Parts: sequence; structure tokens; C-alpha cells
Amino acid sequence: MYIKIYFNDKPLFLCDEVDKTLEPYLHHDDAVFIDEFSTHAVKSMLHEMEQPKIHAGIYYHTSLEELKKTFWKKFTTIKAAGGLVLNKENDLLMIFRRGHWDLPKGKLDPGETLAECAVREVKEETGLTAIELQQELITTYHTYHENGKFILKESYWYQMKVNSDQTLIPQTTEDIQQVIWANENNTNECLKNAFPSVVDVVTYYRQR
Repeated sequence: MYIKIYFNDKPLFLCDEVDKTLEPYLHHDDAVFIDEFSTHAVKSMLHEMEQPKIHAGIYYHTSLEELKKTFWKKFTTIKAAGGLVLNKENDLLMIFRRGHWDLPKGKLDPGETLAECAVREVKEETGLTAIELQQELITTYHTYHENGKFILKESYWYQMKVNSDQTLIPQTTEDIQQVIWANENNTNECLKNAFPSVVDVVTYYRQR
């Protein structure tokens, strides 16, 4: 098993096994592999992932849970939730924000569940009102710096359905310029200009 954390578009895999997905990275000159479990080694991996010449990392330890716990201590964690929304024709709802195609999501508010957060954010960012929450999909992780802190955002993704024609209204206060229903071909084009974690969500849905 593994957990994938994105540093911009660079993946760091925390794993308790190097499977066929991770094996090719071991042969890349621009990837770093660490299997020593220590505070120094964790700091070293985080430093390596910040280097321009490094494009992937693999950190192996026999206990993935212990490895995750140690890494999480190095970050300020923020929880968010969002939706992969389909209409009657199984077109995918996509938003265009800050130069990238994306899926609607946002930070968890105090007192709400992750599922409630996901539905609320979809409604706020797209103008949809009647949404059927179906099931949880995957969790994605990415990091960034904010006010001198190393932030780890955990994004929980849910599959949703819309069964009626509704007007799409982009939330311009959140820099959303467009909201569209994309068929499979259009979705593939949008994913060429999307964050890797968004590609992962759509890929996971398609492979289920």
C-alpha cells in the first residue's frame, strides 16, 4: 500500500511495499528513495522534494501507519472536501479557476461533516442546488507553504449526481471563471491542464 502526497506536481509515495506502480520510479535519476526510518531521514526527504532536480520520491517503511504519523507531524493539516459530479448523460462537472481545470472543493467548516462540506462547496462554486450524494471516492494529499508554515491539505472526494437541468453559475469571488459539463473527450482535454490530484480523482472513478 502507499499514500501519495503531491509537492506541486511531484509525487512523494509513502509505502510499506514497492509494488508495480512504484517500481519504475526506482530507475529514474530524478527520483529519490529512502528506507531509513528516522527523524533525520524524514527531514532529508522533505528537503529533497523541494529541490528542482527531484521529480518524485519513495519513502519505504514496514509500517505505513507509523510512517504517515511521523510525516504528518511535520505539517499543519487542513481538511477539505469536494465532488465529482455527473449529470444524466454522465458528463462531468468541471470548473476553470486560476488557469487550471479543476473539480469543486473547499475547506471544512467547524461542525460540518466531510460529506456536508463536499455538497456545500459544490453548490457554492457551481450554482447547483439539487445534488444527490452517492459515495466516497478517494482522498488526495498535496502540500504548499503559507505564512511560513508547511501545509498539508487532505481532500476527501465524493461522487455526486444531478438528475435535472440546472443553471451553472461560477462563483467569481473564488476566481472561478467557467463551470461546464464535459463529455469524455472534453474531460480528457481539460485534464491536460489540471492538477495531478484532480487527474487522480477522475482516473480512480473511471477505473472502478
